[in-house]
Amino acid sequence: MTMRIAKFLSDNGVASRRVAEKLIANGVVAINGNVIDSPVNFVGPNDVVTVNGKQIDTQKNTELYAFYKPINTMTTAYDPHARKTIYDVLPEKYKNLRYVGRLDYKTTGLLLLTNDGELARRLTLPSSKIPRVYIATVSGNTKKLDLARRGITVDGIRYAPMKITETEPNILRIEITEGKKNEIRIVMRACGCPVVKLHRIKYGKIELGNLTPGQIKKISQKTIDEMIKTL
Repeated sequence: MTMRIAKFLSDNGVASRRVAEKLIANGVVAINGNVIDSPVNFVGPNDVVTVNGKQIDTQKNTELYAFYKPINTMTTAYDPHARKTIYDVLPEKYKNLRYVGRLDYKTTGLLLLTNDGELARRLTLPSSKIPRVYIATVSGNTKKLDLARRGITVDGIRYAPMKITETEPNILRIEITEGKKNEIRIVMRACGCPVVKLHRIKYGKIELGNLTPGQIKKISQKTIDEMIKTL
């Protein structure tokens, strides 16, 4: 089976497809010793792919990690504004892992990382309906939260119903399944209670637990297998 080179690099945890295309454009990717300059190249199971001269081995075992994303870090491999990224925080041995979805610059907490690009894609598909749980500190009046609980349209975009519990005044436990960009911040603002602080504590079966900012732990194969069965 052949696949596009950018997908190959993504699936093997080298980089996202977008970053892979930049690597190709920079002339650091080679197939069977031939440097390529276009993502319109395909590789098969017997091809040898190198990046900066280092051979990329096709992954044998899927690995999944829970990472506590600190505040003021970008979920990306490269930020054009030179802000700190998660890869500036991660130890060297984990820098080849791919993030599963994103947390914005100010959001903290659980971020999944994997060496399997296809698993990362499947875990973020809206159709997978994987629950993500957040603790949000909000300001303003929370009386209009039923709008979010029923589902709401903001600027022409429809957001699915959220499960929301006010555990303390202006402290909300929010569960979502779609994971649209800045979903909670946009919906809470539309409900009249903008987010002051946002922290993710759970993604599917995986919980942040007692991890501290910047820490990472490996997820058991049993948990990985259980998650894959639900996709």
